[in-house]
Amino acid sequence: MNPQVGDFVTRIKYHHDVVFKILSIKGQVAYLKGVQVRLYADAPLEDLVLYEETLREEEDEVLDLFKDERSDFFYLPGKVLHIDADEDYLNRCLRFYQNHKVMAVGKKLKESEVAGNIRSLLKEYQPDIVIITGHDAYYPKKGPKEDIKNYKNTENFVKAVKEARKYEKSHEKLVIIAGACQSHYEELIRAGANFASSPKRVNIHALDPAIIATVLAMSERGKEIDLVSLLAKTKYGANGMGGIISHGMMYVGFPR
Repeated sequence: MNPQVGDFVTRIKYHHDVVFKILSIKGQVAYLKGVQVRLYADAPLEDLVLYEETLREEEDEVLDLFKDERSDFFYLPGKVLHIDADEDYLNRCLRFYQNHKVMAVGKKLKESEVAGNIRSLLKEYQPDIVIITGHDAYYPKKGPKEDIKNYKNTENFVKAVKEARKYEKSHEKLVIIAGACQSHYEELIRAGANFASSPKRVNIHALDPAIIATVLAMSERGKEIDLVSLLAKTKYGANGMGGIISHGMMYVGFPR
């Protein structure tokens, strides 16, 4: 094959586990970004094969959130502030919110910029739920997974979560969803996140944080969410995302 920038490809070495888009080619090495998974990688051109199947647009799917008849009531879903270092993934998540009629504001910030800006963004937009995500990775060659310095961006995410918790200490008034692929889950929860990635240090799907935020935003305020069922809605379940028992953020009124 003769791969070109913009092609969709998979890697032979990894048994075609992830579909990538070629961002650039330097010499005989291609630099890649996951289409569905929040992952950057590089690979020799000889290790790549073109991906010819149709990519399924999961953002067009709608979560089965409501099973009862709601025509007599009106609903005020929780508001989401989604901060993402990757514009492609951010836009995809914003389409997902729009499809589910969730009020959401998106902001593109580098992982290192979030801590310095999050308190002003929280004051400006007054969200019920904030997502802090982008890209991350655990580097086993640097040392054990317990050390936060062995991760690409977990330290930046932790700083941002702590700043958000300085703004609002209550986990019930402000739900924080933080992390990306392979992030240090335990440190993010300790910092104050309600939900975080990644308990098993696996990659997460681009929409995983948005799925959790949408379920919370569209669930009745004060109603306890079934944590196990919620995590099961994400791509890799409790291997990729984890968190604490939380409550819905939507007000319900009558009459419509």
